[in-house]
Amino acid sequence: MDIQQIITYFGAFLIGAILGLIGGGGSILTVPLLVYFLSFNPVIATAYSLFVVGSSSLVGVIQKHKKGLVDFKTGLIFSFPSFIAVYFSRRFLVPAIPETLFTFGDFSFTKGMAIMIFFAVIMFLSAFSMIRSKKNATEERKPQAYFKTFLQGIFIGIVTGLIGAGGGFLYVPALVLWAGLDMKKAVGTSLIIIAINSLIGFAGDVQVLSIDWKFLLTFSFVTILGILVGGYFSKFISSRKLKKSFGWFVLAMSVYIIFKELTK
Repeated sequence: MDIQQIITYFGAFLIGAILGLIGGGGSILTVPLLVYFLSFNPVIATAYSLFVVGSSSLVGVIQKHKKGLVDFKTGLIFSFPSFIAVYFSRRFLVPAIPETLFTFGDFSFTKGMAIMIFFAVIMFLSAFSMIRSKKNATEERKPQAYFKTFLQGIFIGIVTGLIGAGGGFLYVPALVLWAGLDMKKAVGTSLIIIAINSLIGFAGDVQVLSIDWKFLLTFSFVTILGILVGGYFSKFISSRKLKKSFGWFVLAMSVYIIFKELTK
């Protein structure tokens, strides 16, 4: 095993450990690792990320369910409009985006650049949500009308499909604000939605992309090991402080991605 493989699988383990420690966030490191370190095309990288996130989230659901922190009914209802949007965005929307969106002199704004910059914007929003304090996180709210949840699920599903990340930072607030769940149960329930959406989105990719299953399954296995280790140590570490620190790191990464893409 060469040094690149060692760093790659260490990164996979770290992604899983972060997911296990703070219940989200680690998946947004998968795409930058695959694109900038392993030189994968952004479309392939987001597809692989969906599989890694989906399989890892299944393990997370089992962990949270043992603690009574998963509302399966709400999760399945909310995931229905979302996974439809994820599947169609991966199956039809992403392939339909032209390879070159526009040119300006010698500068060409490509499909890969657009995906990575959009990904960086989502990372920035994710970082903001992790850094800021949530004073009213435990406040009870009434569930809203289902048609609103349906439309919001479609929107979040499209975003998830485009960037190839789990979208936990979008689903958790949605379940708190729109479904009336408390914060801890929202985190556990979001994993159901993330797992379903990610794996169905990946199913759309399998039909149009060539998948290196050996690499993908090995990477996912190491990530799951990281989740198990991170989940064990989560009871010894303040998740609030860790999440805020990780938020600053993600913020810096989002700025780096935008700079990297615009200075190619």
